[in-house]
Amino acid sequence: MEVYSTGYTAETERFGKEMESSTKKIIPGFGLTFGITVTFLGLLVILPLSYIVIYTLKLSPERFFQVIFSKRVVTSFALSLSSALIATLVNTVMGVVIAFVLVRYEFPGKRIMDALIEIPFALPTSVAGISLTALYGERGVMGKLYSHLGISVAYTRLGIIIALTFVSIPYVVRSVEPVLNNLDHSIEEAAGSMGASRSLIFRRVIFPEIAPAVFSGAALSFGRCLGEYGSVVFIAGNMPYKTEIVPIIIMSRLQEFNYSEASAIAFVMLIFSFMILFISNIVSSHNIKIKAGIR
Repeated sequence: MEVYSTGYTAETERFGKEMESSTKKIIPGFGLTFGITVTFLGLLVILPLSYIVIYTLKLSPERFFQVIFSKRVVTSFALSLSSALIATLVNTVMGVVIAFVLVRYEFPGKRIMDALIEIPFALPTSVAGISLTALYGERGVMGKLYSHLGISVAYTRLGIIIALTFVSIPYVVRSVEPVLNNLDHSIEEAAGSMGASRSLIFRRVIFPEIAPAVFSGAALSFGRCLGEYGSVVFIAGNMPYKTEIVPIIIMSRLQEFNYSEASAIAFVMLIFSFMILFISNIVSSHNIKIKAGIR
């Protein structure tokens, strides 16, 4: 039995290596595909981003820190980060709820609702900004309703958060939806048969499975919120120290032909975005290895 077991293991290992080798051969040689990948990323991603660094280096270190830590820029960073964080939290909760409804329930108009989720992807952000401003402005339907309650939306921080929530919610929904589709229902049924409540099943069975997708979608949503410009520029009002977010202040520097200061501010935003997405990728890959049994 021992000899048979050893032979079986060796045969299985050999078969696995052959399958891995044949899978790699489906794609052309590593040198060719790697070269295409590096060239593509270099021309479309690395080269444009490198020019941000080049223009930033035209500033002296002293001037760089003066620009970054000026009161107006610091205020815009605080507004962008806090608004993006609030919008991301809203999207995380509502995105999970929407994904759960779309996956687990059948109802009239489901396909329409599923398509509506992706409209912010296809809709020009300037159109979204104009629509939100018309809706939540003083003369808009929702604007008049909120004004009776003593709440102003347009040209306030609340309007910025609504615009950011609108453009970034698809990231969470589309990240969570396929995971829920592939979730094994038998585990939930087993937990229910043992007397677990719905809330307990969600906390202990469903959420641990979808948590990596939720985190990944939230990171993408947060990154989109940080860089959003078109939908915010109309509803924000662009008032310095009040509703001026970072992309708007960068645009104002560009309109003044002050490319070095605009690049310095953009460089800091680039660092923020890269760190967020880098951490998201690390967490996602870590969870995938844990599920695969790799420590």
